[in-house]
Amino acid sequence: MSESIFLCAISNIASGSCNEDCGFCAQSARWNASIERYKTKPIDTIVDEARAAKAAGAVGFCLVTAGKGVDDKLLEYVCRAASAVTAADLELTIIACNGTVSSDQLNEMKKAGVSAYNHNLETSERFFPQICTTHSWSERFEVCERINAAGLALICGGIFGLGENEDDRKSFLLSLKKLRPFSVPLNFFIANDSLPIKQGVIATNEAIRLVAKARGILGDAPRIMLAGGKEQAFGTRLTEAIEAGANALVVGNYLTTEGMHSGALRRTLLDAGYAIATPAECGAAKKAHHG
Repeated sequence: MSESIFLCAISNIASGSCNEDCGFCAQSARWNASIERYKTKPIDTIVDEARAAKAAGAVGFCLVTAGKGVDDKLLEYVCRAASAVTAADLELTIIACNGTVSSDQLNEMKKAGVSAYNHNLETSERFFPQICTTHSWSERFEVCERINAAGLALICGGIFGLGENEDDRKSFLLSLKKLRPFSVPLNFFIANDSLPIKQGVIATNEAIRLVAKARGILGDAPRIMLAGGKEQAFGTRLTEAIEAGANALVVGNYLTTEGMHSGALRRTLLDAGYAIATPAECGAAKKAHHG
């Protein structure tokens, strides 16, 4: 077995201050979830987290802020964070995930070292109003088109287990295919008593089937990444999800929940015969995708 697995780490640099009403998200201030909240994280802390991500084998490092979009102050902060990580010379692909952005804002982020942008569709266009009413699915799709036009690598996925049906899942994946993302993070809903969505953990066999469905519809080009909720969805059967078509994983913790320990994750992959992708492999994959 020779396929390399791409690892990506997340840094929650501005937490829990979102006014949107996404029913799956503990960072929405509307639900009063018990999470850590802060306006910004010290830049030195972000760089330390980037070094830890590099040590864990990550080739991508994502700077995430809570909120619908960015104003001038937040844009300047994201750019400072990206510049600081770039200056640390860690060979990480710097990803931004800051909600709705303009073309000008994307260009400013590119100047600071950001080379990819994450903006998820979340689910199908039909089902989206059932999980969010404060902005539209079409707006999210348009932002993704803007990211592609700006020449950044698009990272775009969504979340399963919100109460959507099989037609919604197919429609969601077909919409992703139109956008040609470089990486597709697949999240699996984790219940939280504070959230309005009341769904149980998706069954492991179902989660594995959905990974295979995503790979079948999206083809060989994108990274299909197992992201939030993978620990609950797959348990000890993580490598079965990779066999079904995943070739990327989030390493470390998520925005408001803990993930599998990075050492344990690496051991699981290496013991199964997989290699951990290098920065050079990540760069080659991005070049091939855009080519």
